[in-house]
Amino acid sequence: MPGIHKLVASPYDTVLAMLPEALKAEGFGVLTQIDVRDTLREKLGIEFRRYKIFGACNPALAHRALQAELEVGVMLPCNVIAYEEGDHTMVVAVDPMETIAADSAALRPIAEEVRGKLARVLERLA
Repeated sequence: MPGIHKLVASPYDTVLAMLPEALKAEGFGVLTQIDVRDTLREKLGIEFRRYKIFGACNPALAHRALQAELEVGVMLPCNVIAYEEGDHTMVVAVDPMETIAADSAALRPIAEEVRGKLARVLERLA
């Protein structure tokens, strides 16, 4: 599967509490949070594991990316997901090298920087 993956040996609630601070340490803020479990229950009456999508933004890097290619906004913000995996938590961050840098030499250096920051976010969750 695409993305940067980390299985964290901590309960889901613990990881959810740590994630915003880990993102902040790398210059990201959380713009949105989608509780997939609650949404599926409310909209479809379906039960699902605990699963959240965080829309994270590093304003300086987003600005640089938009200056390089205006239409990159379709790929913003950077999504980070967290879901229960037994008594552990899987955290996956978008890999901008697989998305925005795939077809754009102008975005490649920015994507490399974002990827490094997101990888460090996941390492902070250990």
